[in-house]
Amino acid sequence: MDWPARSPDLNPIEHVWDMLQNAVSARNIQPRTLQELQASLVAEWTSIPQNRIRDLVRSMRRRCYSKVSKMGVILLVSILVSLSHVCESTFTLAATYADHMVLQKGRRGAIVWGKSSKLGDTVHIALNGNEVTQTNVTHDTYGGYMWMAKVVMATNNYGPYNLTARSSLGTLMLQDVMFGDVWVCSGQSNMQFPMKWIINATEEYADASNYLNVRVFREAYDQSNVSLEDYRPVIPWAIPNENTLTLFSAVCWLFGKRLSSEFGYPIGLIETNVGGTKIESWSSSDALKACPSRRRLTAHSALWNGMVTPLLRNTIYGAIWYQGESNINEPELYACQFPAMISDWRHKFSAASLHTTSANFPFGFVQLAANKNNSLATGFPSLRWSQTAQYGKVPNTKMPNTFMAVAMDLPDFGSPRGNIHPRFKHDVASRLALSALGVAYHKTELNYQGPYPSSFTNAQHSLNIEYDNGQSPIMLTINATRTVGGAEFEVCCLDHQCPLTYQHWKSVPIVSHGVSSVTLNTNTCGIAKVAAVRYAWRESPCAFKQCAVYGRENDLPAPPFYHSFF
Repeated sequence: MDWPARSPDLNPIEHVWDMLQNAVSARNIQPRTLQELQASLVAEWTSIPQNRIRDLVRSMRRRCYSKVSKMGVILLVSILVSLSHVCESTFTLAATYADHMVLQKGRRGAIVWGKSSKLGDTVHIALNGNEVTQTNVTHDTYGGYMWMAKVVMATNNYGPYNLTARSSLGTLMLQDVMFGDVWVCSGQSNMQFPMKWIINATEEYADASNYLNVRVFREAYDQSNVSLEDYRPVIPWAIPNENTLTLFSAVCWLFGKRLSSEFGYPIGLIETNVGGTKIESWSSSDALKACPSRRRLTAHSALWNGMVTPLLRNTIYGAIWYQGESNINEPELYACQFPAMISDWRHKFSAASLHTTSANFPFGFVQLAANKNNSLATGFPSLRWSQTAQYGKVPNTKMPNTFMAVAMDLPDFGSPRGNIHPRFKHDVASRLALSALGVAYHKTELNYQGPYPSSFTNAQHSLNIEYDNGQSPIMLTINATRTVGGAEFEVCCLDHQCPLTYQHWKSVPIVSHGVSSVTLNTNTCGIAKVAAVRYAWRESPCAFKQCAVYGRENDLPAPPFYHSFF
């Protein structure tokens, strides 16, 4: 696309194009097609400060008057009408609204919003030609004018629909719009891990034709020191195929695919993630204030501002999260930060979307997977514990309506992307989706979690651990019979409380087990008391799907735990 010719009379037009060209050139990911360039230009246009545009428009008028004073009244009127239409008449949809998109179904309704230059104007919203609601253009918090409408799907017809927004300034149309459940997929590199890197990518691309009602949207990397109002998509809403899935999040896609298989209605997936990022970047200043830190924050809230706030007005069903590797050095702080971020996201998504997004929307996450092939007991295991707010399982008191996929038993030491990026995303997504069915969709009588201890009986030289009040049968792998050096159960032998940071834990073997319990031999403590017990407290505690304890009925691994007897 050639830039417009420079005008000697209307220099501000030249200045605007220069601003857009510089902004697009500065992007981390350069547009490669005409469609991507168009989307980039629109996104950059909406981010130019309104006062700057107004100053340029005023300048244009002055230049026009000066020029046409020599050319006659007719030409003056013609230019002013043209300028008024091009530079001042704005009626647009937000960048997250496009053909093939999914709007959230349900009685709460779904938000559709955009920008306008005409304050007080009425905007009419229609589905397939039938008006469903109307709203007016008002001031927004970013210094401009916006319109915001709530659309409720009144039938069980999930689509497709043609959605139109009509005002005195024109009509906007979206085609092939569906209603279903919309999920946000966020985090760092393991959420960003693309479909092209999984083991059976070719088969997944071919299978995507069976899931055409699962729609994908991928956002570009964007840090900001201030809150941004709108998105800059890399992949606008799209139907799944090899081209649109190649760089799309594997966990996000496979999670949505599993939900689609379960329910049959459309699923919308919004990917917003950046590799190597800390939770502080994804947290608002309000969330960070809830967990004071002595450490100087360098990029705090930058991704919240650039990649989350533009999404807040959109109605969503829930979110999934895969992050934590970059925070392993401060697990205690993370135990506060993660619940605080979840709570803050819920509050702000709900408020900005006129409460069409639930103030307690379901939030799922992946507990950190295995990493290096070593026996380190610091970093990863402590962060896994903190991901549950140090409860060991979710949902819990500090993390209501949350769900989790355990991934510590899925090492990929030969991954070409490095140990920290295992390729086994199918297992991760399957476990996460199963957990979502139990928590987010309230499927009853669904055993969606691995076994978790419910009681401990500490006798002389033995410790009995019962799982799930005896209600969930367990299965022990061959690794459960390992003794001392390789055992996954460890005890702390002290006469007082044993902190997580204690260095001298002792491995103890399983000597017997029941349907829902194991008994450990604690002779290693001698005359000292068993002060605490922990399980799978290693960066990579076992070989692939070979940790000691699994659920017999669902093959899900027991998560790591720590229990103190003081």
